Amino acid sequence: MGEIGINMEFWHLIAGATLLVQMIMALLLAASIISWVIILQRRAVLRKAEREMGGFEQAFRQRDSLESLFVALTREKRRGSVGMAWVFESGMREFHRQAARGQTDPGRLVEVGRREMRLAQMNEMERLERGLPWLATIGSVSPYVGLFGTVWGIMNSFRALGNVESATLSLVAPGIAEALIATAMGLFAAIPAVIAYNRFASRLGNLEARFQAYREESVTLLREHARSDFESK
Repeated sequence: MGEIGINMEFWHLIAGATLLVQMIMALLLAASIISWVIILQRRAVLRKAEREMGGFEQAFRQRDSLESLFVALTREKRRGSVGMAWVFESGMREFHRQAARGQTDPGRLVEVGRREMRLAQMNEMERLERGLPWLATIGSVSPYVGLFGTVWGIMNSFRALGNVESATLSLVAPGIAEALIATAMGLFAAIPAVIAYNRFASRLGNLEARFQAYREESVTLLREHARSDFESK
C-alpha cells in the first residue's frame, strides 16, 4: 500500500505519463506562464493609463484655454508620452501645423485636428489591448487541450484493462490520475486568463468611453477656438 502511495505522487505521475500527455502538460504549463506574464504586464499598463487619464482630467478642468492646456502638457510631457494627453496634443499639433502652412478655413483645421485625435486614440487603444487576444485564446482553448489529455489517459487505462484477466486499482489508477492532472492543468491555465480578460476588457471599455468623451469635448472647444481666432483676424 505504501508503494502504491509513493507511485501516486504528483511528479511520479507526470514522469510516468505517456509522451503525448507529457507534451500536453508542457503546453498547458507554457500557456499558463504566458497568460500570467500578460496579466501582470497589462495590469501595470492599464493602471498607468488610468492614472494618466486622471491627471489629464484634472488639467482639462483647470484649463484657462485650449492653448494654455496644450502648452502646459507639451512642457510636462516627455518623449513617448501616451494617454489622452497624447491624443489631445496630436490634434492640437496638427491644427497648428496646418494653420502655419496657410490653411485659413476653420472647419478644415478642426477636421484635421479631429482626424489626428481619432488616429491617436486608435493607436493608444491598440497599445492598451496588446496581449488580450492571447488571454482570450488561452482561456477558451486550454480546457479542451486538457480534456484531450484526459481522454488519452482514460484510453490508456482501458487499454491496460484489456490486457489482463483481473483489474486492480493499481493498474488503472495511474492512467486515471494523469488524465485528471491534465484536466486540472487545463483549468489552471484557463480560469485566470478568462477572469483577467473579462476584467481588462471592462477597464478598457471604461477608458475608451472616457477617451471618446474628452476627444469630442476637445473638438467642440477647438471649433469654438478656431472660429473666435479667425473672427478676431
